[in-house]
Amino acid sequence: MVDQTLAQLSNQFVYSAIAVYACALVAYAVDLSGFGAGARRSAGRLNRLAVAAGGGTPHLRPPEQPIEEPAGEPRIPDGAPGGGPAPARRRAAGIAVSLTWLAFVLHAAGVASRGLAAERAPWGNMYEFAVTGAMVVTGAFLVVLLRHDVRWLGAFVVGPVLLTLGLAVAVLYTEDAQLVPALRSYWLMIHVSVAFIATALFTLGFSITVLQLVQDRRESRRAAGRAPGRAAFMDRLPPSAELERLAYRMHVVAFPLWTFAVIAGAIWAQAAWGRYWNWDPKEVWSFVVWVVYAGYLHARATRGWFGRRAAYLAMAGYACVLFNFGVVNVFLVGWHSYAGIG
Repeated sequence: MVDQTLAQLSNQFVYSAIAVYACALVAYAVDLSGFGAGARRSAGRLNRLAVAAGGGTPHLRPPEQPIEEPAGEPRIPDGAPGGGPAPARRRAAGIAVSLTWLAFVLHAAGVASRGLAAERAPWGNMYEFAVTGAMVVTGAFLVVLLRHDVRWLGAFVVGPVLLTLGLAVAVLYTEDAQLVPALRSYWLMIHVSVAFIATALFTLGFSITVLQLVQDRRESRRAAGRAPGRAAFMDRLPPSAELERLAYRMHVVAFPLWTFAVIAGAIWAQAAWGRYWNWDPKEVWSFVVWVVYAGYLHARATRGWFGRRAAYLAMAGYACVLFNFGVVNVFLVGWHSYAGIG
């Protein structure tokens, strides 16, 4: 029996989370635009220092001739990434993170109340998969944020989360209902929850990989003596090599979790259908995801694949993840068809 009051409350929590995520995205965008302004101020300051030193480069300025900073412009610490402002001074980023935490709490309340309404795990259909998966992506980002200052990544996490929630409520929405018999197992909690975490880390890794490629292109243009182009906010992000290392860490953690999810799914299939492997489209594409990411990790660790080649392979893996979620679950008929819309 479904508690309709809790089900409606879940919807209200999700709608509220969407509104707060939208505000957080705006704050992250303001913060990124501040990066670009900081880059222009930094470049102008370096030019003034060079002129004051007699036309030479700034680092040749005699120490006994200090240059006064212009009024109203705070000094940029030498150790800040890209020469930008110290992370603790970025007010818009702080507001964005606070809004992200609030949205996450509302989001989690929506997921929890959805499960309580039917007294089951809240991932029995595509709508619930999308909403819960988006929540785990946000949670993974916030956990990483507790250890590393990756506020520059916020817009590229909250944006996809907001898009996923919009798709969920507008296209994938399904009324809360009881699970089909095949899903009534403790393996649902084990298999799907681990797959959620792995997918969330793959998502973070993908977002960082895209930024890595953009940064790498800008660095290549600078090395060739050309203008880096637009997207000036990238000047305040870490260099491409550091972005690649961070993306690699995400994938290194996600891959064994995905491996466990595939194995747990096979064990669950044996318990539910009497076979470990049924060549179901969902099973096949989950294995394809595993193979592509295994190839990426192997190529990077043993074949010396770095930079763009490794990034393209990682992006191919995430393309398989998206296909597995958005196409296989909805359009391909198989043993997992009950996870589709309706």
